[in-house]
Amino acid sequence: MANTTRRTVTITDVAEAAGVSVATVSRVMNNRYGVAAKTVEHVRTVIEELGYEGSLVARSMRSRRTNVIGVIIMDLEPFSTELLKGAARAIHASEYDLIVYSAGGHTTYEHPGWERRLVARLNGSLTDGTILVTPTVMEITTDSPIVAIDPHIGAKGLPAIASNNYDGARIAMDHLTKLGHQRIGFIGGRPDLESAQRRHAGYVDGLESAGLALDETLVRIGDYTREVALTCATDLLDLPEPPTAIFAANDESAIAALLAARERGLRVPDELSVIGFDNLPEAALTDPPLTTVDQSVQQMGYEATKLLFAQIEDPTRAPVQLTLPTELVERASTRAVSLD
Repeated sequence: MANTTRRTVTITDVAEAAGVSVATVSRVMNNRYGVAAKTVEHVRTVIEELGYEGSLVARSMRSRRTNVIGVIIMDLEPFSTELLKGAARAIHASEYDLIVYSAGGHTTYEHPGWERRLVARLNGSLTDGTILVTPTVMEITTDSPIVAIDPHIGAKGLPAIASNNYDGARIAMDHLTKLGHQRIGFIGGRPDLESAQRRHAGYVDGLESAGLALDETLVRIGDYTREVALTCATDLLDLPEPPTAIFAANDESAIAALLAARERGLRVPDELSVIGFDNLPEAALTDPPLTTVDQSVQQMGYEATKLLFAQIEDPTRAPVQLTLPTELVERASTRAVSLD
């Protein structure tokens, strides 16, 4: 069987196909003088036909720019996927390309500081700047611009984007308490994340505002994953006196609560109300559709990318920290508590 693997096109291949020297191809690619207009047009046609793309590293060495931005994520999961959609929308009409670098979520939680290693790999030669999604540390030394999305421990002086996690949790709790729920279970996120801490604080203060005492037996600490949240929800629903509502700190955990309720034959929302946090696309497709708190995940990716563009154009620009608002998206998974 013939070998169908395509060899990478080189600048020499372009020169031979166009019938010109390598130096001429280089001058055309770098928009330098000394090449006739007709030759420029011919060489560019050959470049397009062959699909030649000069090395990002070589381009960086010549111009100090790659016109590429990097997005470093822990893993490809629903939250980061939505962020990437927003970033892609931001670069659509720009001169930039986008590289996505996954850190490998199965190991990095246990090794804080993974960002430094990956930033060192990308910045300078491959990218003009980097977006870090939920970084564990913010003390990163680099000459290239960096913007953080939802940093674990707050912005700490770097440009950053986050949602108003505390207000979002209060919105969720106000919704449930106004529906008459008094036994409200909580499935939190990873306790080392600032977003999880703020959502937990919103849960506690929401109870207090409604005149309800905190019952620690109704609190479970998850890690924002569906698998762990399923165990948390199962524990809550198997209590001798289970909650009438569950507030989950993200949609993945709320979806797990819906699954746990279904496994126990509980009808949502007739016997259990469930509310999430994120407003991921899947939240509208559950059975029943999930009430949730919208934190504009795509908009976070969009705004972070725009902020990175501004930092690239003006490295002396003062760091900006944006906090995006949250709002309730009421669907069919919550209702007034039954008095039966």
